[in-house]
Amino acid sequence: MALFFQLDLPDDIEFFGGEHLSVFHCAHHNDASAPVTADSRLVPRFWEAPQPPYPGSFWRVLLQRDPGLPEAEPEPTVRAVPLTLRPFVDAHVPTTVHFKVGGAAAWAQGPERYRCACGSEMVFLCQVPEYQEFGVRPGAPVQPYSIRDDAYLLFLGNEVYLLACPARCDPAAVLPVNQH
Repeated sequence: MALFFQLDLPDDIEFFGGEHLSVFHCAHHNDASAPVTADSRLVPRFWEAPQPPYPGSFWRVLLQRDPGLPEAEPEPTVRAVPLTLRPFVDAHVPTTVHFKVGGAAAWAQGPERYRCACGSEMVFLCQVPEYQEFGVRPGAPVQPYSIRDDAYLLFLGNEVYLLACPARCDPAAVLPVNQH
């Protein structure tokens, strides 16, 4: 899996301030994620659940208090670009949302709520806008169904909402929810 983006969350983000967020996605697969639930809860280890037609998950999101040391080599597939976070007043109109961290989600189609396998209500962490392009390093494979050969998309370019377990039952207990 390729590292699409990572950031240190500002200290004032409820539940997760000061933690490190890393978002990985398989460069060879480009599909929407589908929450795997049972009895209105996410299944145990939902982040590893098969995402048909794939035998396993093609994404991984990690939320860590101590992410360890940075890799000596840069991500070989996705081109790194700086991300600058600036405060703004929450706007609940999807067309005004860009990359958003903390606060309230600006749902494109209406709120979605999930319970983690541990029983905690998942909470909004981050929003990635629809068709957010991630630059590709020269020589990297072309992502299927992307918009261009030199750009990757997360989850088919859908609006992506990251919901995380506030109980922190596992660093991978972060669910990407897609809306278009």
